[in-house]
Amino acid sequence: MEDRLDDIVKGLQQKSATKQAIYRNTKETFDRMKEISVEIVAELTERITKYNADVVIEYKNVSEHEFHIKFSGDLLVFVMHSNVITFPDDYEIMRNDYVEEDFRRRFFGHIMAYNFMADTIKYNRLDDQGYLVGRMLINIEKHFCIEGVKQLELAYDRIAKDKINDKRLRLVVESAMIAAVNNDLMGQDVTDIEKITLKQKLENAHLTKPRKLGFLINSELTH
Repeated sequence: MEDRLDDIVKGLQQKSATKQAIYRNTKETFDRMKEISVEIVAELTERITKYNADVVIEYKNVSEHEFHIKFSGDLLVFVMHSNVITFPDDYEIMRNDYVEEDFRRRFFGHIMAYNFMADTIKYNRLDDQGYLVGRMLINIEKHFCIEGVKQLELAYDRIAKDKINDKRLRLVVESAMIAAVNNDLMGQDVTDIEKITLKQKLENAHLTKPRKLGFLINSELTH
């Protein structure tokens, strides 16, 4: 019985230490991503005001685990999840030789980037949808991969050599912004708005609800 308890204690200690280290890596990455985003916003603002002073680009630190970048009609929402995750054995990244070599590499911190319309937040339109641009997975050795649209996607087999640095983090933020800019706003079919009720009129400051076109995520292409 004691041997089994010892095994449980050792397993918990090892897994707990692994997850704590991954959380720290993810938090350090997210904090640095915030700083880099501030720099990008400042650089873009300086450039764009030379051509059009009406274009506003803003950075907003929402909380320890969330920040926003607003530009034109787009809003990028970056969220760091506090939980460390893993995946089923048949998930593509879990079949990677580098991941299989060490059980600690089977766990990941994750940072998500979502694209909303800026007016969704401004007018508190709770039914509006945001679209996932990409998910960054970070392991215990600060190696990472990105799942998402083609502007951000990095092949799973590159996680063995892809390590986090400032250049790569800047590329992630810039690529997410490019993806958002290219994600067009689609209007509704006229037949969807030809009739409204008084209740709809009173509840909606904006009677029409254009939506983002959305993204085709990598998993939809390969699975």
